[in-house]
Amino acid sequence: MVDLSQNAALSRRHTRRIDSDTLAAWALALPAIIAYLLMILLPLLAVLALAFTDYELGARGFAFVGFDNFAEMLRDRTFAASIRNTFAYALFVVPLSIGIALLLAILIEDGARGRAFFRAALFLPVVSLTVAMATAWQYLLHPTIGPVNTILRDLGLGTPNWLGASEWVLVSLGFIGIWQNVGFNLVLFLAGLTAIPRELYSAAEIDGARSPWARFRLVTWPMLGPTMLFVVIITMTRSIQVFDTVQTLTQGGPNNASEVLLRTIYQEAFHYFRFGYGAAVTLVFLACVLVLTLIQTRLIDRKVHYG
Repeated sequence: MVDLSQNAALSRRHTRRIDSDTLAAWALALPAIIAYLLMILLPLLAVLALAFTDYELGARGFAFVGFDNFAEMLRDRTFAASIRNTFAYALFVVPLSIGIALLLAILIEDGARGRAFFRAALFLPVVSLTVAMATAWQYLLHPTIGPVNTILRDLGLGTPNWLGASEWVLVSLGFIGIWQNVGFNLVLFLAGLTAIPRELYSAAEIDGARSPWARFRLVTWPMLGPTMLFVVIITMTRSIQVFDTVQTLTQGGPNNASEVLLRTIYQEAFHYFRFGYGAAVTLVFLACVLVLTLIQTRLIDRKVHYG
């Protein structure tokens, strides 16, 4: 009987300790849960509800319109232009910014000097103010007094209106986007390269991989798989979310040649105050991001080596 009573007392103390630990865990997680509900889940539910209404900011009431907002998108030339421009921008920026960042990361990692300087210099665009960068690029790409066209003019080449011509504006914004993303991707690739064991390169060299390309193909590329997956997803998401440079430099012009999805959402919701239609465009934007992320994860994850 003594043993049974002692076991029961120990069991009760153990249960109380588990309960107190659980309570402490919930208390620590509660601020994050509240922040998630207020800042992510509830706004997302509000967007989902508004997308099926004709609500306009300041209106006394609104009506449920079903899929009318989505049907309007099919007839909206501005929305069609924003979809087309957003994906064209992403297809231009993503592969180039990833490829350039990977090449620079390998060169910096193999270099004996100046690693810290090059890391800081190439990461500078990531931490710079967008408005300040846009002002600098607006001057650099100015059609008459800009240094870029001045150099082209001295070389006897054409001087395009980089930000004012429909055929050049998206390319110009794309190069600015590459410049912005390379530094961020570079830091991620440098972290991935640092995590690769040096012994693998020695073993590969013993097995016959003596050229830099062979070592990259057999060691670096497979071991960078997890980093590459993360970089691709992050870069694609950042590219689809382009807004600040477009709004600052071109305002979607000329003739909607640089109109992008986030700017369309901004214009509809905060310029024309059509919150219902803006919410519907937001849902399409979120669906695009989700689908692209799932596709990238499925395609790349199969080839990733988790060491």
